[in-house]
Amino acid sequence: MAITILIIEDNFEIREGTAELLSLTEDYRVLTASDGKAGVEMAIKFKPDLIVCDIMMPELDGYGVLYMLSKNSSTANIPFIFLTAKSERADLRKAMEMGADDYLTKPFDDIELLKSIESRLRKQNSRSIDHQVATSLNLSAEEQDLLLQDLIKNSRIKTLKKKQSIYEVGDSPIFVYYVVSGKVRNFLFYQDGRELSTGIQVSENFFGYEAVLLNEKYSDNAVTLEDTELALIPKELFFELLYNKPVIAGKFIKLLSGNVREKESQMLGYAYDTVRKRVADALVFVAEKSNVRKEVDEVVIRVSRDDLAAHAGTANETISRMLADFKEEKLISKEGNAIRIYSIQKLKSIKF
Repeated sequence: MAITILIIEDNFEIREGTAELLSLTEDYRVLTASDGKAGVEMAIKFKPDLIVCDIMMPELDGYGVLYMLSKNSSTANIPFIFLTAKSERADLRKAMEMGADDYLTKPFDDIELLKSIESRLRKQNSRSIDHQVATSLNLSAEEQDLLLQDLIKNSRIKTLKKKQSIYEVGDSPIFVYYVVSGKVRNFLFYQDGRELSTGIQVSENFFGYEAVLLNEKYSDNAVTLEDTELALIPKELFFELLYNKPVIAGKFIKLLSGNVREKESQMLGYAYDTVRKRVADALVFVAEKSNVRKEVDEVVIRVSRDDLAAHAGTANETISRMLADFKEEKLISKEGNAIRIYSIQKLKSIKF
């Protein structure tokens, strides 16, 4: 795309000679104005990429042109080069203090003019790139969500039945997954075949991105806990968004570090916490994942004894015994296949 340069110069020979020189360069489209007033009107109308302007002109001099254009938001950032027959330092200082990007003293040679123009355009392009990066680093939470929703909309939606496998340990990642509806459980196997839960994914959760970000194979298994709809986001599209919007990359790095801390805490709990606390923590974990209204302390959850045992790292028989104890202590009650937790905070406060 051709770069537009506006020359504002009242001297016919200089104006036309400069225009002819720049026109020899295929990249430049040249506009000319014979006085300052006409130059301001053309700059506002055509929004050139760069302006070359004489200082001493009738009606409106170069200082006036720069001042007027600097007050107009559509022209304020256009690179501006002054042409002047004066070499007094006071005049040059005034030009730079007003915001001129460069100046050339007449007579100037062709190479000097071309180098000045190239330098100013290069710097302007760099500023534009910096602005784009800064803008991408300062996206609001709403703007981030819109970008992620667009990514999801452009991905394939897959419906899976309850207890259907999504991926297994050692599989190579192809997608990042997003839970549209339903629930997913991540888990590992003990050597004796028992399961150890490593996470539960509910509606609006992303998962599977750890392996994609680390360029590794999956380190756990994923299976649906109920009928579930997943958005399958190709990792190429995922990486493209992260590359173009660094703030989104930061969001997933935070999620990744949060997952690491959560799993570290879980492992420490297996090593040092009592079975009673581990079962209480497992109930809290499921409750917080299932509870949309975070401020509500009482909640009903649906989770199997197998899943609770897997998350607490204990046997089913132990889960049954602990649930009976919690029921006797009025912390929970059984409601068919569901468990009513009367106070999440009281379960959190269990230390031993």
